[in-house]
Amino acid sequence: MRKTFKIIYNSFRLALLELRNNKLRTFLSLLGVTFGIFCIIGVLSVVTSLERNVQNDIKSLGSNTIYIDKWDYSGGPDFPWWKYVKRPEPKYEEIRFLKEKSSAIKNICFNVSTSYNIEYKNDMLSDVYYYGISDEFAQIQPVEIAYGRYLNMYDFNSGSPNIVIGHENAEKLFGKAEAALGKEVKLKNKYATIVGVIKKQGKSLIGGWEYDRCILLPYRFFKQMFEEKFSSPVIMVLGKDNMSVEALRDELKGAMRGLRKLGPLDEDNFTLNAVSDFSKAVSGFFGSVNMGGWFIGLLSLIVGTFSIANIMFVTVRERTPFIGLKKAIGANKGTILTEFLLESAFICILGGLFGLILVFGITKLATTLFNFPVAISTGLLGMALLLCVLIGVMAGIIPASIAARMDPVVAIRSK
Repeated sequence: MRKTFKIIYNSFRLALLELRNNKLRTFLSLLGVTFGIFCIIGVLSVVTSLERNVQNDIKSLGSNTIYIDKWDYSGGPDFPWWKYVKRPEPKYEEIRFLKEKSSAIKNICFNVSTSYNIEYKNDMLSDVYYYGISDEFAQIQPVEIAYGRYLNMYDFNSGSPNIVIGHENAEKLFGKAEAALGKEVKLKNKYATIVGVIKKQGKSLIGGWEYDRCILLPYRFFKQMFEEKFSSPVIMVLGKDNMSVEALRDELKGAMRGLRKLGPLDEDNFTLNAVSDFSKAVSGFFGSVNMGGWFIGLLSLIVGTFSIANIMFVTVRERTPFIGLKKAIGANKGTILTEFLLESAFICILGGLFGLILVFGITKLATTLFNFPVAISTGLLGMALLLCVLIGVMAGIIPASIAARMDPVVAIRSK
């Protein structure tokens, strides 16, 4: 054990000595490893953090939730919009039928949306999101109220002019969000009273519901100002806890085809858009980005491997007499081989540390400038360390083998 620690210590000391005596040469050789680790860990950290934030935003759209719409949300360059535009829009009356015909539904609601102005005295906000919703909306898409209350059953049933306003909208109109409670605002051609303020949500990477910039109003009140068919109507369905998304989709498909009176050969005139489909698509996209980061990083690491190998070849040549002396006094091949492999690994670890320092700097800068938290997991740090050790062993194996096989007499006589 003592001998092992001595070998490790000597290898580490020689690696630092090499860095101190040949600063420029060693630094240039380390650039490949540094840049490779920076690319791999940096890209993986940013992409992982970005994916986690996007997936959280997708989850906020509702887990185990399906949106029944005339449009298919998958999009794409070959999107046949001409086919979907001819389909009928979902209707509020279809909710009752679906709830009666399907036992898989836990909650169901109707949502219509548009953007318009909102006015208070001489102040006006433009492009405010109007969401006209039915009573079970909050059970599917949770709404956290910071001040006041949420819409109640009386509001939904009577279409009363009561609304809940987003935090950002409340601050812009009234200075403080809590000051919005009880205020009467003008929407389109109607006046409404603010009964609640939604808790501040922050920016969403995928848009989502944009609660900070919206108002929630009862569906029947919304209809008094806007035409339903021009307001992106959609039916939102939350499946029961023990119901898979696929089973829910099959159940709803049969119910919708019966509701629309479609024959066995008729094509669906609706689309069942599952939130889980968005999540899978996002995972596939970020997986491709991760592969790109790995490809760029591995190219840099290959260059770095040759650079480290070059350092080790030069080092073996410079230390040939010293190697011969060590073998003459009893050092065996395994000791010489281990010392040079460890030295090569330590040099690579130094390059990896420089790369990690760059990654930490960039992530801190991104967090500060863009208010986007980037986290480097301990798993990624461990992987970086393992990569450096593997690269060091690969780069040093041939030079170390040459040093281990040297004849001590020939080595001592060399200059």
